[in-house]
Amino acid sequence: MTLSKKETRIKNKLSTTEQTLHSEIGDYIMQMFASPNEETSIEKQIDEMVNDFSEEFLITKNANTNVDIDLIIRKFYESKIPTHPTDFESYFQYLGDKVVADSIHTSSPQFIGHMTSALPSFVRPLAKLMTAINQNAVKIETAKALSFCEREALAMMHRQIYSLSDNFYSQHIQNNQSTLGILTSGGTTANITALWCARNKSLGAKNEFLGIEKEGLTAALNFYGYKGAVIIGSELMHFSFDKAADLMGISTKNLIRVQVDSNNRVDIQALRQTVADCREQNLHIIAIVGIAGTTDSGSVDPLEDIAEIAQENNVHFHVDAAWGGPVIFSRKHRHKLAGIEKADSVTIDGHKQLYLPMGIGMIFFRDPYLASSIEKQASYTMRKGSFDLGKRALEGSRPGMALFLHAGLKLIGLRGYEFLIDEGIRKTQYMAARISMMPEFELLAEPDTNLLIYRYIPEQFREIATKNKLTSIDNQIISDFNERLQKMQRQNGRTFISRTTKNIDFYKNNPIVAMRAVIANPLTTEEDIEAVLNDQIQIASEISIPIN
Repeated sequence: MTLSKKETRIKNKLSTTEQTLHSEIGDYIMQMFASPNEETSIEKQIDEMVNDFSEEFLITKNANTNVDIDLIIRKFYESKIPTHPTDFESYFQYLGDKVVADSIHTSSPQFIGHMTSALPSFVRPLAKLMTAINQNAVKIETAKALSFCEREALAMMHRQIYSLSDNFYSQHIQNNQSTLGILTSGGTTANITALWCARNKSLGAKNEFLGIEKEGLTAALNFYGYKGAVIIGSELMHFSFDKAADLMGISTKNLIRVQVDSNNRVDIQALRQTVADCREQNLHIIAIVGIAGTTDSGSVDPLEDIAEIAQENNVHFHVDAAWGGPVIFSRKHRHKLAGIEKADSVTIDGHKQLYLPMGIGMIFFRDPYLASSIEKQASYTMRKGSFDLGKRALEGSRPGMALFLHAGLKLIGLRGYEFLIDEGIRKTQYMAARISMMPEFELLAEPDTNLLIYRYIPEQFREIATKNKLTSIDNQIISDFNERLQKMQRQNGRTFISRTTKNIDFYKNNPIVAMRAVIANPLTTEEDIEAVLNDQIQIASEISIPIN
């Protein structure tokens, strides 16, 4: 069909308009990639807005806003990508109004319920530098100097854990055949990596068998004559070990959780018996896990005793020190982690008590060649014999988070981290002492580190609670009360404490709801702790107990 002259003119006009619009969009997009020194730089203008948002956010004392979750959800129901670029001023104002305004103030000194805290001031400008250089730490070709900076930072932490000789570190710190540690996105990936290494090493190639990596779990167990494979640790193991058991194909039912004592530490006699039972049943023990700082109460397992059991049975000993690992910086409290230096692998989270931003986990190996059991190569990346960090790691492309670790170790240093750890534990002990003196509360365990569990006792139960005569029905009522109290405190937003569920010895295996305080924020003072407890007392006065 032939177009008329009028239709042709309209089509040409529309085409010209579309080309003009395309060109304008192209100019705008190119401004996004422009050097910050250019007059048209969008970055300079955005910096001013972000700085204002950040400053206002960081000086806010309240732990949270009291905006209902359902109202926040309704703000985020758009599923269509805008056809044309959004004006950056409008977009960043949108972020300020809809995201920043209702974000959790994790740096608030009265937000003491989770393992997330205030960050040192050097982190924010360093984050800008990290994104500016945009290194990909998987490969030397995309992270030339950063790869060696990362290895140096990991060697510093390795030395703090294992205290090996100068000669050892001279030999291994920048040896491309050695792996002292691996930087990951968090403790979960670090724990999974540790068990992956343990599995591959213990079921590796032998004689005509090519190893579990090439032949699979079933073939490996058959070759070595095992009926199955297990991982053994405390009943308080982090849920990342469930993920590891699932991913490794042994199933979560073969993640054997051993009972703990009244101090929330693994029962050594029970652990020894469990190991013996598994050997008698011809089950391969991939690893025995010790915990240095349980997630719910901060307790530290008797690592020396676990190391002895692991050595006697020639089993990989892994320590999950994601939370408590930095206690090694404290001369006063380091003894609580005695035996960690005997671990075959150790997990530590930088974004917890190393006071670094979210997204930094680490795994360390006593044997610098252990990680070769998971090494992978590819012709286009991670070549054999290279310094490519990705060849011995679960994750591939990842950002240069090592900059934060390196900066923290240098700028805070041994004595700086010691101060932070000592202060956190001191303030936790202060809170424990205050709770013990206040009739409204019951301390549920003496703190090992800087986590604390306790609960509120309604007035009508206080006298019988002091005599340990609470019934299971009483405990259920108190647990329901504490759950409501914690939810109301969270909703009010002035202060924050998290909650957990615990089996406490003297309550005869009746799980109870416990308040969980995490005293890690350097900005938290004794006055802030008093404010949090008084806030709970005030909220509790507004809660009624139903009469049966």
